Amino acid sequence: MAKAYLVGSGVAALSAAAFLIREGGFLGSDILLLEEQDKEGGSLDAAGSPEAGYTMRGGRMFEIHFDCTYDLLGSIPSLDDPSKSVTEDTFAFHEDFAWDDHARLVDAAGKVVDTHSMGFSERDRLELVKCVGTPEGLLDGKRITDCFSEGFFRTNFWWMWCTTFAFEPWHSAIEFRRYLNRFVHLFKTFDSMSGIYRTRFNQYDSIVRPLSKWLTEQGVIVQLGTRVTDLRLADGDALTVEALAWTREGRSEETELGPGDLVLVTNGSMTADSTLGSTDTAPVLDTSGDAGSWRLWETLAAKRPGRSDRSGLLGDPSVFNSSIADSTWASFTVTTKDPTFFELMEKFSGSEAGKGGLITFKDSNWLLTIVLNHQPHFREQPEDTFVWWGYGLFPDREGDFVRKPMRECTGREILDEVLHHLRFEEGPRILDHSIVIPALMPYITSQFLVRSSGDRPQVVPEGSTNLGFIGQYAEVPDDVVFTVEYSVRTAWTAVAQLLDLDRQPPPVYKGGHDPKVLVEALQTMHRR
Repeated sequence: MAKAYLVGSGVAALSAAAFLIREGGFLGSDILLLEEQDKEGGSLDAAGSPEAGYTMRGGRMFEIHFDCTYDLLGSIPSLDDPSKSVTEDTFAFHEDFAWDDHARLVDAAGKVVDTHSMGFSERDRLELVKCVGTPEGLLDGKRITDCFSEGFFRTNFWWMWCTTFAFEPWHSAIEFRRYLNRFVHLFKTFDSMSGIYRTRFNQYDSIVRPLSKWLTEQGVIVQLGTRVTDLRLADGDALTVEALAWTREGRSEETELGPGDLVLVTNGSMTADSTLGSTDTAPVLDTSGDAGSWRLWETLAAKRPGRSDRSGLLGDPSVFNSSIADSTWASFTVTTKDPTFFELMEKFSGSEAGKGGLITFKDSNWLLTIVLNHQPHFREQPEDTFVWWGYGLFPDREGDFVRKPMRECTGREILDEVLHHLRFEEGPRILDHSIVIPALMPYITSQFLVRSSGDRPQVVPEGSTNLGFIGQYAEVPDDVVFTVEYSVRTAWTAVAQLLDLDRQPPPVYKGGHDPKVLVEALQTMHRR
C-alpha cells in the first residue's frame, strides 16, 4: 500500500490527512504526520488555565463561502455532540451568537464612531474600483500604498478592513486586491460584521481537537518532536522525492519512499519563532531558533533555482521571512475572574459578550483592536472565568499612554494602554484582577508581504510526481491567505491533483460575478 508523509501538523496537514482518507482511499495507518513541535495544530493554538492564564496567538474568522472548510468539517463529528458535524455546530453557533457590532471604531476621545459611512472621497472610490479591476500580473512587486492616495488610509473603510484582516499599508497590493474580490459580498454588512462567522470555542478546541480525534480513530500517526531537514530528490527533470531526512530526540533518520508514496510539505510558518511574555514580563523577539518549516523550504528551493529575474520552481522563501519589521505584530490574551471589564464593555459597546465583534481604537499609535468572545472560549473554562483577546498592528510604535513600544511592554502595560483608551475609572481594579499574556509574532503577516508571481510554489509544482505544498505559502489562484479556508483548499488541491481524482475542490466563490452583490457593494461605498 502507498504511504503518505506529511510535514507539519497544522490545519493544512490535518486536512490533507482527512482528504487522503476520505477522497483518496488511504488507510489512516499509512499516513504519518511529522511535527517539529510538541503539539499538533500549528498556528491554530490555544492553551492555559484559570490559574496561569489562557493564551492564544490569534483567532480566525469565517464566512458563508468557506466551501472547502465546511465540506471537510461536515464529515468530522463535533466533540460536544457527535451526532452533529463541526460544520453544523459552527452554523448553529452563528445562529445563536451572530455578530452585530455597534462599536466597531472608537476615536481618540474614547467615543464610538458612526461607521455607516465608509468615509470615501470620490478619488477613494475610483482607486478602489481600479484596484479591484487591475489584472493581478500588473501588481507584481507593488504595495497597497502604490495604489491609493494618502487619504484612503484615513477612511473608516480602511480602519475596519485592515484590522479585520490584518493588512498594513506596505503589504502586497496583490493580496489586497484578492481580498477585495473574495469578500466583496461582505461590504454591505462590514460595519456590523454580521457576515462574519466564528467557531463556538477557539479554533484549537473547535477544529483541531475534533479533527485530530477523528484522524487518530482512523489510525493516522502524528509523530511529534520530529524535524524534517531535507527531501532527497531524484535526478532528472521530474520532481520526485526519493527519501525524507529528519531528526528526532538527537538522532538523524532517513526514510526511503516506495512507489506511489506521497510527500506533502507545509512550507513556511506564520507563527514560527513566536514568543510569549507574562503580566510582568515582555515577550522577547528571537528569530535565531532556525525554524524547521522555513529552513526546509530554503533547502528545497535551492535545489530548483530560477533565473536571477524570477523565483525557482519551488518558490522563494526569502520574500516572506527576511522582512521581520514588516511582518511582526503583537497580540495578548486576558484572563480574569472579575466580571467588571465584561460588564463595562457590554455597556460601552451596546452588545453582550460574543455578539459585539471587533472594537478598534482607530487613532491609537499601536492601532489596537480588542474582542470579547462568547464565554466560555475554552472548552474546559470554568463559569467564573472570563477570557478576552486583542492585538496591535504597529508594535514598534510608542503607546499613547504607556510611553514605550508595544513589543517592549508587559501584559499589564498593554492592558493599561487599552484601559486608558476606554477611559474606564475602574482601570486599577481591572488591572489588579487580570492575567495578561502577550505574544510577539515575527512572521504573522509574512504571507501578505510584497511579492511577485512565482514567489510561492504551486501546490503541485510542474513535473512533480509525488510532492505537494500545502498551507499559507503555497499558491492557489484567487483565494486569500491568512484564512483556514486557504489551508484546507491547498490540502484538498494537493490530494486531488497528486492522486488524479475526479472530484476536485469547489471553485473559489466570486461574488463580483453576481450583479446583486456588486450593486450592494457600490451602494455601500456611496453611503453618507
